[in-house]
Amino acid sequence: MSSPAERYAAARRRSAHPTLADFTAGLSFSLDPFQVEACEALESGAGVLVCAPTGAGKTVVGEFAVHKALAEGRKAFYTTPIKALSNQKYADLVERYGEKNVGLLTGDNAINGDASVVVMTTEVLRNMLYADSPAIEGLGYVVMDEVHYLADRFRGAVWEEVIIHLPQSVTLVSLSATVSNAEEFADWLVTVRGHTSVVVSEIRPIPLWQHMLVGNRVFDLFSLRPAAHAAEQGETPRGQSTRERGASVVDPELVRYVREYERRIDTWGGGGNGGSRRDRDWHKPRYRPPARPDVIERLDRAGLLPAITFVFSRNGCDAAVDQCLRAGLRLTDEHERAEIAQVIDERTGGLPEEDLHVLGFWEWREGLMAGLAAHHAGLVPAFKETVEECFVRGLVKAVFATETLALGINMPARTVVLERLVKWNGEAHVDVTPGEYTQLTGRAGRRGIDIEGHAVVVWAPGMDPSVIAGLASTRTYPLKSSFRPSYNMAVNLVSSFGRARARELLASSFAQFQADRSVVGLARAAARHEKDAERHALDMHSDSGDVGAYASLRQQIADREKALSRDSQAQRRMEASDSLAALRPGDVIRVPTGRRQGLAVVLDPGITDLTEPRPLVLTEDKWAGRLGAVDFPAPVTALARVRVPKNFNHRSPHARRDLAATLRNARVEHDLGARRVRHRSAAADDPVLQDLRQALRAHPVHSLPDREERVRAAERWLRAVREADALQHRMAERTGSLTRQFDRTCDVLEELGYLVPEVVPLVPADTGAVPAVDDVPVVTDDGRRLSRIWSEADLLVAECLRSGVWRGLTPPEMAAVVSTLVYEARRDTASQPAVPAGKVAAAIAEMRRVRARLQEVELDHGVPATRDLDLGFAWAAFRWADGQSLDRVLAGAEQAGTELSGGDFVRWARQLIDLLDQLAKVADEPVSTTARKAVERVRRGVVAVAVGG
Repeated sequence: MSSPAERYAAARRRSAHPTLADFTAGLSFSLDPFQVEACEALESGAGVLVCAPTGAGKTVVGEFAVHKALAEGRKAFYTTPIKALSNQKYADLVERYGEKNVGLLTGDNAINGDASVVVMTTEVLRNMLYADSPAIEGLGYVVMDEVHYLADRFRGAVWEEVIIHLPQSVTLVSLSATVSNAEEFADWLVTVRGHTSVVVSEIRPIPLWQHMLVGNRVFDLFSLRPAAHAAEQGETPRGQSTRERGASVVDPELVRYVREYERRIDTWGGGGNGGSRRDRDWHKPRYRPPARPDVIERLDRAGLLPAITFVFSRNGCDAAVDQCLRAGLRLTDEHERAEIAQVIDERTGGLPEEDLHVLGFWEWREGLMAGLAAHHAGLVPAFKETVEECFVRGLVKAVFATETLALGINMPARTVVLERLVKWNGEAHVDVTPGEYTQLTGRAGRRGIDIEGHAVVVWAPGMDPSVIAGLASTRTYPLKSSFRPSYNMAVNLVSSFGRARARELLASSFAQFQADRSVVGLARAAARHEKDAERHALDMHSDSGDVGAYASLRQQIADREKALSRDSQAQRRMEASDSLAALRPGDVIRVPTGRRQGLAVVLDPGITDLTEPRPLVLTEDKWAGRLGAVDFPAPVTALARVRVPKNFNHRSPHARRDLAATLRNARVEHDLGARRVRHRSAAADDPVLQDLRQALRAHPVHSLPDREERVRAAERWLRAVREADALQHRMAERTGSLTRQFDRTCDVLEELGYLVPEVVPLVPADTGAVPAVDDVPVVTDDGRRLSRIWSEADLLVAECLRSGVWRGLTPPEMAAVVSTLVYEARRDTASQPAVPAGKVAAAIAEMRRVRARLQEVELDHGVPATRDLDLGFAWAAFRWADGQSLDRVLAGAEQAGTELSGGDFVRWARQLIDLLDQLAKVADEPVSTTARKAVERVRRGVVAVAVGG
């Protein structure tokens, strides 16, 4: 029972914050201190920024803003970064306020958009603001959930656009994961939104225990006594490296066991072949990671299910479920299986029967019935939503997921398992960052269900517990803006505000705010380099000559030699490319280096209008694939010819074996094939390089006895001067950097006719004053069309419309060519995917020419080049829009060089529909009608189920 003093304080709080008291009266739980602080600030009239860990309950503050808006008779918008979160929040608010009062606006759904409370994706609100939508009238509060998404390099600009453009009468509620520069972000919010209170909480409502699984033993990662002592003293380890922070708290028993375990096993896994280390360790047992079924069973026995295991691989997630099923793991009882079957029927009943076997429905269902599931972007939405519902309801006990789950909807577990701490980021394998580690492990611990959560890292050879401990304890996750002015943004800004006012708005962005602040640090660094340069200048001084000039000559020689070498390599690459273009089917060539070294027969020359020649070849060891100029350091010559059977199928092992035998028996001119092409060094004949070398030898410093010592000092001086100059240049670039980018972007738009400069007098001429003028461009009809195109390749889309590239196409052909503007391959591949011949190939070739012309203009104005076309989805889009089955579509995509899962296909089809739908609204006839028909053809079957069509 509370004391009289506590009751009195509570009564005063209720009288000071009656709306909050009314809100909390309807809750079944008490608010945490940070929630109370944020809600009170909101009721006092301030905007709020709330930064708290995953699962801490930030959304309660957003829900209070909705409550306050309704109490005041005003509107509230609740924005989220992804549609799944919007759908979930819509369901939550409908349950509280009823269907009549709540609406939903996403790219897929439009429900009750005129309601007092509308949940939407952030892009929808941005588009409303640019269109000056009447729905903004009466808007009192905007909740921006997951506002840290503004750091996303692809979509982050949307958040800043909304924050900048919202009317000042709107109160902003920003909800973010824990970031280390919350105060900096709040300072910016104050400059653009007025009074903003920042509320930061680093307290997890559910304590999280960190563990490591080494072999078959589970250890606590942290030593309790040092951690508890530090907490008692209020200490936070700052200014230490990750290893030092971890070493100060890591459990010493764990460290000892890991060292002993590494000594007892063969971490090479080679069994004693090739190398003294392996020879010494041949007797050791080979290291094998713990089997996934064993890990799940161990967690089950310890009462630590449900669990999410992050695998970082789609195939790995599916394989994990299969491994557990084959091991006989079953985690559900009869009653739970009946519930799961009901959810499956409700969620997937709309999927076409003929598509179920292609999607692996029955195998997926078997795992789900056993309480096991995978969760990744390769699953169709119906499968993912079923897994999510079953998991939240406690029916699924073990989910194997990629990291996208950690950024998605609310799906917490009692335990999180990390199999690896390295992931593929789309370009390379990289270490998991402290922020990502916290985001992943933050799923552990269900509020209101668990009293504690558990994070388990599976140990692997070379993994240092001290580093893992440091990773888990790091608290530096800065929020960095990714805001950049796009073509669409520039046209909309100019249309709404004029160019001068648009510059002011860009100058007020968080990106410019951070850039201006960073100049202070750059200035300090430049000063340090300038002092270093002064010190090195004293060390290199000589009365016999200018050592700095001599060192500069040396550097010019080195730079010239590198440039000539690059030019020479480019020339050889061009010669090799020309020689490849001359090859014909049946030519026998020699691959000089690499894994495919040896003889090969050309199956297809691989000559297209789109790329350099990439012949399809078969090697002596029966490998078939495409090679390029990079595989040939010198021009290639046909050494012989063999007969390639008509309709030869290089995917057939039998056909490859027979032709490889023919190749090995061919009469080849070995001497001709082995002859090396000698290239005379370009440096030997370069007059500039000769003059530089002559000047170096004639320089007085060249003959000094201590020349090298002084030159080394001069080189250090030169480096310091260059570093200082580079920093000065960066400072100049950052000051007003966004407005310069905006001006360059507008210059491109003016040159291409989307903006027309017009001088407008700002002072009436009859006043006798000297009229001030402002360069206010007029938005042309093409510019107005561009303002309604929301795509990463917005200007390229507009240029293709203006050029008439897509006239005369059928709906399937339209779907195929437009797909090249939305699809992005998960990984770079050397091979070029095939595209449908005829009109599709011709249109894509013309789109490439349009992009090349656009790129020239962008290069002239210093604007980053528009993304290239990606052909990997063209065949799939064509076949699907042509009415073919999902089975044929996915098989055909693989034959064309693109591997697609059902979920991949649905996701890209949804994005294709989005762009086609935009074209249907902005294009002239007949392209508009064709795009509309293409939308109808793509929105069918499993795709229609996914988009609610």
